Amino acid sequence: MRHEQSSGGSLSRDLWTSRLSSFFYGCSNASGKFMPAEKKTQPNRYLLIATSGGLNQQRTGITDAVVAAYILNATLIVPKLDQKSFWKDSSNFNEIFDVNRFISFLSKDVKIIKQLPANGGKALNPYTMRVPRKCNPKCYQSRVLPVLNKKHAVQLTKFDYRLSNRLDRDLQKLRCRVNYHALQFTAPIVEMGRTLVERMRSKSSHFIALHLRFEPDMLAFSGCDYGGGEKERRALGAIRKRWKTLHASNPDKVRRHGRCPLTPEEVGLMLRALGFGSDVHIYVASGEVYGGNETLAPLKALFPNFHSKDTIASMEELAPFSSFSSRMAALDFIVCDESNVFVTNNNGNMAKILAGRRRYFGHKPTIRPNAKKLYKLFLNRTSVPWEEFASRVRTHQIGFMGGPNEVRPGRGEFHENPSACICEKPEAKDKASLEAPGKVNDSGEDDKEKNAGKISTYDVTEEQKPDDEQDGSDVDYMEDANESQDKRLPNGLDSKTSLLKTEQPELEEMFSD
Repeated sequence: MRHEQSSGGSLSRDLWTSRLSSFFYGCSNASGKFMPAEKKTQPNRYLLIATSGGLNQQRTGITDAVVAAYILNATLIVPKLDQKSFWKDSSNFNEIFDVNRFISFLSKDVKIIKQLPANGGKALNPYTMRVPRKCNPKCYQSRVLPVLNKKHAVQLTKFDYRLSNRLDRDLQKLRCRVNYHALQFTAPIVEMGRTLVERMRSKSSHFIALHLRFEPDMLAFSGCDYGGGEKERRALGAIRKRWKTLHASNPDKVRRHGRCPLTPEEVGLMLRALGFGSDVHIYVASGEVYGGNETLAPLKALFPNFHSKDTIASMEELAPFSSFSSRMAALDFIVCDESNVFVTNNNGNMAKILAGRRRYFGHKPTIRPNAKKLYKLFLNRTSVPWEEFASRVRTHQIGFMGGPNEVRPGRGEFHENPSACICEKPEAKDKASLEAPGKVNDSGEDDKEKNAGKISTYDVTEEQKPDDEQDGSDVDYMEDANESQDKRLPNGLDSKTSLLKTEQPELEEMFSD
């Protein structure tokens, strides 16, 4: 298969922007029905949580902890980060996130304090318990509230995805206020992250950031076959034995269902097929890549302008962060978030969190492979002419590029599709081309601030819309991932220009981040 010309597509405006994104913006102000913390918080009710997993999995836990505290009318103690998991990072909350901003920004929503107070001179001993995954408000009120009333302090352990995806609109907007506004990295992390972004921009006005998950542990866990023969099967099989509960893998079936992360070469071929030329600069955020330079060589051949934080920053600059996996992940998070185009080869937590964040801050292009459809194409790529291969890739990627209305409200995790927090500008109602199914419409709002992602999200300190923002009609948040989608394209758009999703494969989580 022959690749297209090296410069093809590298300066095409369509590749660097999401069509129709200017008609939508992030909106997360509370409605008039939302009761403030000063009226809601009950005395002697303290909620503690212990997060689980890597940086981004912990971020979902922190976000949901604030909402859980609101549901329970409790004071939240600043969350405790996971220091014992696979990631083995000893960082505390205030070493990664700006704790004072976290507390102050949410002060009207939930009372948050740094440590559990003493009760009559004696330290409270929190009762430890765990709630089920996807626990809804009634679940918290029936399981946790009675214990909280009796013990006054409760710690919820392994707090990841312990809150329902389906909540009322005001609680979803509280999630957005936490995730997109209250949770900001510490000044040293933000400063170093901005330095990395500036160095990428000095190389090119536009750049792609690729979150590449291709570590040996992750590949072994996936149960996929990556073409390395018997040697690969033995190596990954030995690692896979660490998880005693995993069944014997069926690599063909796993790949057929779209559950295998793309290889570095496949990511490169996908990007070239979409129109990005070899002169495009790529920042790669990854851990240890299975096979090392040999595995990365095809991607580097397709995109020679290949960078990472280790190549654009000195060891001395990275020294304050390099011993802490979450702080290093935070640097990559900033660069990926600030990139013109974000690409991922997986469906892990960082990919989900960034997909949702980039939707909220202007629908910045976010390319997530339609692995279920692409797998056959990659399997037979040597027998297909390049032009035909590229055309098929572009067709399969319709709806997987990060544009508005790609995902029906309520589908997928809320953190990746924060539909309750995406509003439509008034002038969009006059555009027949926006008559798309499932769009969120918050009525009665003024377009006083254009949120097209043109400024750094790390400079945002206030809500993007004025305080008089009105709340629109409720959206039906479905949890049934198998519910069918309306496959109509917006009026006036065809399959070559629109990026409306017709199918979203449900990929298993293959590790925490």
